[in-house]
Amino acid sequence: MTEPSICILPKLKGPGGPSSFQAKLIRGLSALGIAAHHDPHTPGTQAVLVIGATRQFNELFYAKRKHIRIIQRLDGMNWLHKQQTTGWKHYLRSERMNLQLSFIRRWLADEIVYQSNFTRDWWNTVYGSLRKPNRVIHNGVDLNTFNPEGENQLPEDFIRLLVVEGSFKGGHERDLFNAVEAANRLSVKLNRQVELMVVGNAPQYMREQVASIQKATVRWMGLVPHEQIPDLDRSAHLLFPAEINAACPNSVVEALASGLPVVSYATGSLPELIGEDGGAVVPYGSNYWHLEEPETDLLVDAAVKVLDDLPAYRASARKRAETHFGLEQMVADYKEVLLGE
Repeated sequence: MTEPSICILPKLKGPGGPSSFQAKLIRGLSALGIAAHHDPHTPGTQAVLVIGATRQFNELFYAKRKHIRIIQRLDGMNWLHKQQTTGWKHYLRSERMNLQLSFIRRWLADEIVYQSNFTRDWWNTVYGSLRKPNRVIHNGVDLNTFNPEGENQLPEDFIRLLVVEGSFKGGHERDLFNAVEAANRLSVKLNRQVELMVVGNAPQYMREQVASIQKATVRWMGLVPHEQIPDLDRSAHLLFPAEINAACPNSVVEALASGLPVVSYATGSLPELIGEDGGAVVPYGSNYWHLEEPETDLLVDAAVKVLDDLPAYRASARKRAETHFGLEQMVADYKEVLLGE
């Protein structure tokens, strides 16, 4: 008898969040005795999981003909290209991706898994609600790899504000400038040195712009191997998730698991991820959908409050990750959806 298996499309590689999710899910399913592959023609295929979108429509049409269930895991949608000039190639690529995502969602997927309540509500608002099963499954984190115990200790002579993003290109300039301004204001508020540690791809021209406005120290780390992130999380006092309207950033759940409190603006999925015990969430104070400047003082005041009771916030951040974002629970939830249990 052929063992049941799961097809995952497309096959992803690289440092991004979707690639990381795919690798974690494949390992998790394997631990449960369920094979994962990238070919729906494989005998015993029970379902096809589409991570976002794929150009392999022929494989999806094959799955539909063979009555193999198609599950789509949906992130957010592209929107920054409509708010500022990012170049015509980026604009067309963003529109094409949105079209692929929405086509699969409406016409091919049998069930939708949204990464957050925010993501679900966003898609329903822009592209309409669908009469098909759906559920929210947040990203999970390996609670053994990401934990508060480790060699890296908090610096004593300055405050480290950590930012972990993939890239600040493609319209994400506002994200970086918000982080710099937060570090600047926090340094003034505390009358103390603040180091903004930036993990992610920041082009040279953006670094030069930051140099002209920075008061806090900025430490550019570039792209960092994922296995180094736990140590960086343990070495920081606070995480600032810079991306506006993030769907379900891994950096946030990884920080919580590491006992790193998160201070953020109330955009995207951040309020539901951080909650009341993972740090502090404050109103943006202006129209973030138009990439306006935020009310930074609100964020700074919240950061000071967290820093004043840091041990308690570190403990509650870890507890929140243990309760809501364990990797084993995420894999179990996907197994339930994929196998129709």
